[in-house]
Amino acid sequence: MKSSISIPFNRPFIAGKELYYIAQAVQSGHLAGDGAFTRNCHRWLEEHLGVRKVLLTHSCTAALEMAALLAEIEPGDEVIIPAFTFVSTANAFVLRGARIRFVDVRDDTLNLDEGKLEAAITPASRAVVPVHYAGVGCEMDAVMEIARRHSLLVIEDAAQGVGAYYKERPLGSIAPLAALSFHETKNYISGEGGALCINDDKFIERAEIVREKGTNRSRFFRGQVDKYTWVDIGSSFLPSELIAAFLYAQLEESESISERRMAIFNRYADAFKTFAQQGRVRPPYVPPHCRHNAHMFYLILESESVRDRLIAHLREEGILAVFHYLPLHLSPMGLKWRAGEGSLPVTESISRRLVRLPFYYDLDPADQDRVVEAVVNFLRL
Repeated sequence: MKSSISIPFNRPFIAGKELYYIAQAVQSGHLAGDGAFTRNCHRWLEEHLGVRKVLLTHSCTAALEMAALLAEIEPGDEVIIPAFTFVSTANAFVLRGARIRFVDVRDDTLNLDEGKLEAAITPASRAVVPVHYAGVGCEMDAVMEIARRHSLLVIEDAAQGVGAYYKERPLGSIAPLAALSFHETKNYISGEGGALCINDDKFIERAEIVREKGTNRSRFFRGQVDKYTWVDIGSSFLPSELIAAFLYAQLEESESISERRMAIFNRYADAFKTFAQQGRVRPPYVPPHCRHNAHMFYLILESESVRDRLIAHLREEGILAVFHYLPLHLSPMGLKWRAGEGSLPVTESISRRLVRLPFYYDLDPADQDRVVEAVVNFLRL
């Protein structure tokens, strides 16, 4: 019986000049935020994502918290999010006193069900936060149109979506505000790290102030004021230059990283195609008008017990596979802060049956073959 894990679920990686750039950052004498590597990351992301303004943050959570401040969310306001997401999507707004109105997800993409969005809107609704699950775009045309008719601010949670597209538009470039993640489990990593994408000019100046602890420090460094001072609420959302240096090296290697991840994704998809056709498992679904970024590979099993037995079987083989989000609307905090009652059947069903397989840049082909073999052997039982 095997007990130790030899194939982890995730492993951080070095793709290029990460360590060299970190040394450069140290030697530059500037390790605090907004140095040369931060500016390089800003330019790269703005150019490649088609975003008006990008501001690096120390996490995607921080970017969402900035978005909540820019949205001027106040106690009593409601924010609409899918129940199948990470806690940060809700926390950013609960911190401002908002109630969360949870919406079920689609059964195919596991994204917010745009067909159920309008029914969730109330006079207290102020914003909607679609989450691009597994790097597959939400139905943003419908979300944006519904939000426009009801005067709601749309904030994309594109934590998993860097490098993916919805109808040829990069995720993170569609809504007025969007949040990205460079956590070590994401496609491009910096350990921790994130970014706020701003696609509406009216938010740019205040975003810089909020990010700089509520001061107009950015205007001071551009020579627009002769001194800076406290002008608004804010916090310390900047990452250090060490994080930016590591990230910039990854962005430089984005094409090779993407190619490798897509090869891993396609290897999994091909391996389980027959079982998918038999209805034994369900792999990720990507609509024809979306281009995913190979962020993860999951399987949806027939039942919770089958899923749990597969996870246990893989662990016995030294392989770590994991489930994903527990439904936020049923969590202790979700029950406390949610607006409205009722079950969300798709979220509750998917959460019980989904398993994520090991997936990282330098996953050895032989190790991936071991994962495939172990899953196939289980499904053949």
